Amino acid sequence: METAKRECILIEAAKAFTRFGFQKASVDEIAKNAGVAKGTIYLAAPSKADLFYEVLLREQRAWNAEMSKRIDPRRNADEILVEVSWNSINTLDERPLVRDLMLGHHAEMVPALADKIDELRQIAAEPVAEVLRLGVRQKRFRADLDVDAVARVLLDLHISTLMFVMKGPDVAAKLQRRAKAGFDLILRGLLAAPA
Repeated sequence: METAKRECILIEAAKAFTRFGFQKASVDEIAKNAGVAKGTIYLAAPSKADLFYEVLLREQRAWNAEMSKRIDPRRNADEILVEVSWNSINTLDERPLVRDLMLGHHAEMVPALADKIDELRQIAAEPVAEVLRLGVRQKRFRADLDVDAVARVLLDLHISTLMFVMKGPDVAAKLQRRAKAGFDLILRGLLAAPA
């Protein structure tokens, strides 16, 4: 299948899944809006669930690329970590499929994709892992850091913040306070400085 045609299908599928959700999105409508026959959709992905996964993968990679643009090895990794975190929160509303992936909604909607959804969440942690590796190289972070595990923990903390703080009044103020406390804890820990 031509790359341009496949890309068009994925774009139209992303629009449909964003607007209607997985269950209500119609493969017929996606084909119509992409200007292809319904059978052509199944050349891009063998099932609607696989098409949904391909769309999520495309969206996650695009979001990661946006985050990775902020990783400049000439800057301190701890500053980049804070910036990437803030930027990710501020851009998630622009990428509702990624936001819902982070919040676990897709695993509930499409249980058949549960393993693949977990892989996508692992992919979401890649920019954080990149910043952590940079911090280790800069000697700002511990050399013995389990980068992948810490990246997942940080992503989980990020997701819990989204789940519990992104509601109600004064969201921006609550986020700022929570982020300040969280990064203070993450970057300086709980232990008192040696005397």
